[in-house]
Parts: sequence; C-alpha cells; structure tokens
Amino acid sequence: MRPRKKRRVCTMPNYKVFGPLNGAINNETIILSIEEYEVIRLIDLEGLEQQECAERMEVARSTVQRMYSEAKKKVADSLVNGKMLKIQGGDYILCDMDNNYCPNCNRRRYRHGHGRGKM
Repeated sequence: MRPRKKRRVCTMPNYKVFGPLNGAINNETIILSIEEYEVIRLIDLEGLEQQECAERMEVARSTVQRMYSEAKKKVADSLVNGKMLKIQGGDYILCDMDNNYCPNCNRRRYRHGHGRGKM
C-alpha cells in the first residue's frame, strides 16, 4: 500500500462547531475533516471546478470528487438530523504564506487586516 498524500489546505475554518441552538436531538457528532472543509470552501464558496480544486489541493480530481461527496453527506446529515458538526483533524499541509503571499492559491496576508488573506 502506498503512503497517503497530504492535501494542501490554504484556509483554516474560523468556526469549527455547528449544531442546533437547542442542542443536538441525538448526542451524535459528525466530524468533517479540514480537507473536506477546504473542498467545500473551494467548490461551493470560491466556485472552482473539481479539477481546479484538485490542482490547488495537489491531489487527483477523483480524490476531490470522493471528498466532496463525503463532505456533502456529512453536512446534510447534520442539517437534516440535528446532529452537531465539528471541523477537525485530517492529513493536510497548511499553506505557509512565505513572504505574506501564497502562489498556490494567490492569497496575500495583509499586516493591517485588509483583504481576504487576514490571518
């Protein structure tokens, strides 16, 4: 078995726990990995195609397709069945933002809190 390739992630979630305001209907918690979060962010929020998402995360398109499908099922299960959703864990490499710029995702980090790259 070959070693699993780490996926590149350029943005960590600002919010990591979601669920019903009145508490979980059942005490089940669903774990969404950081990579699954990144796939949803890139495809649904940034509007990338799966191939573009795969290039950004440095994985095969089939890997993105599988992660995206699993992530959507987890989010749907949480919404429909009132389960807590936690974003945590995974096997990823975080964008290092050398010189306040990431060439992989084209993000910039601004010193005064301006723009999308605020860290």
